[in-house]
Amino acid sequence: MKEQIINLEVRIAHQERAIQELSDTVYAQQKSIDQLTVLCRHLSDKLRSVTDQNAISAPVDEIPPHY
Repeated sequence: MKEQIINLEVRIAHQERAIQELSDTVYAQQKSIDQLTVLCRHLSDKLRSVTDQNAISAPVDEIPPHY
């Protein structure tokens, strides 16, 4: 009976360590996702700004230079 309890305690200890490692991994991944989300928003805003500037500065009726 005592050996069974010791075996269960060992298994629980291993499982707790595995759970902590998984938790650390999930935390690190979420941090990366948050950083990438901010970067994606920044790039999207920058692209939108450049696109808007090009739309304003390029007249629609302008004759292309090869004419």
